[in-house]
Amino acid sequence: MHTLTVDDRELVVTQMNSILSRLDPDGVHLGATTGTEALRLAGESPLDVAFLDVEMPGDLDGLSLGRRLRARYPRLNIVFITGHQEYAMNAFELDASGYLLKPLIQEAVAHQLSVLRFQIDGQQAGKIRIRCFGPFEAYCGGVPLDFSYSKSKELLACLVDHYGALCSNDTLIGTLWPDEPADQHTKARLRKCVKDLKDVFAAAGAADVIRHQERIGLGLDVSRLDCDYYRYLQGDPMAVHQFSGKYMTQYAFAEETRASLQYEQTSARGE
Repeated sequence: MHTLTVDDRELVVTQMNSILSRLDPDGVHLGATTGTEALRLAGESPLDVAFLDVEMPGDLDGLSLGRRLRARYPRLNIVFITGHQEYAMNAFELDASGYLLKPLIQEAVAHQLSVLRFQIDGQQAGKIRIRCFGPFEAYCGGVPLDFSYSKSKELLACLVDHYGALCSNDTLIGTLWPDEPADQHTKARLRKCVKDLKDVFAAAGAADVIRHQERIGLGLDVSRLDCDYYRYLQGDPMAVHQFSGKYMTQYAFAEETRASLQYEQTSARGE
């Protein structure tokens, strides 16, 4: 990943690049203290993410610089840095990926990197992106997948939580409708959700992500997914830092995995 941090205080630039180097040790992380210097660096190196101070002095403040950079790189992820919450709302006129409040903390930076608006070439190309840390969401090309039924999205979350294992109809019904019997009514509802899930993935050009074996179960080809939870399990440093104790927060069935991750995190800290 190629990043550029721009702040008129060199200490902030140094701090941000130190955080980014820990989160993405193989990346290229540039810094500038003026808009002019930032534009020069942007012209010399490809950029994936720009972290811009909103309140820089002079003619080229963060918002003005953001407009110049966005004109040059339409799919550049822009994250604004500010010491004042009220300034943050101005960031969204540029379709910014988000904002960071000073003082900067590593967990907040990691979260912003996990929810970038535009995918980074070479990292997520051809994959569906899944966010588990926080509210569950699934994206294709930076746009959330649109399901016809809320239970279809919950079905996908359940399959993600099972990490590629095939889940039987009874298991899925017990997860999605825990207070209802596995009768013909709930089986019909499950079939509608499965069809919806398949249709959404087919429309996204990723039909083969869904593994469906009649009389055995439903699962996912996890190699086709870019998922923060899976990267965490694989020991990816950025994913480890992204986890802040929240996992699929809207779903009760995720509590077991959430508790396991929280316990592992606490143990790693020696608490």
